[in-house]
Amino acid sequence: MRARTGDWIVVKSRTVGAAEQRGRIVEVTAPDGAPPYVVHWVHDDHVSTFFPGADAQVLTPDELAAAEERQRRRFLAVQQEIFRTRRAS
Repeated sequence: MRARTGDWIVVKSRTVGAAEQRGRIVEVTAPDGAPPYVVHWVHDDHVSTFFPGADAQVLTPDELAAAEERQRRRFLAVQQEIFRTRRAS
């Protein structure tokens, strides 16, 4: 895993229904971009040194924006299908 300052770390939940955790990487300590990273976590606004595990993923700001747009479109499509199904019944 390699990262640069300004990238995002996304940690998927191991529990069904629990939210993923996201943080902005504010410092990369290794010159080659290897962990650990200093991360500013969005959910509780704290900063910590983080050693990512297998459930973590590094995304550039552009990759994160694209992933959020895909998620927004999927959600909208589901909402529209629910509305369409209810109107048909």
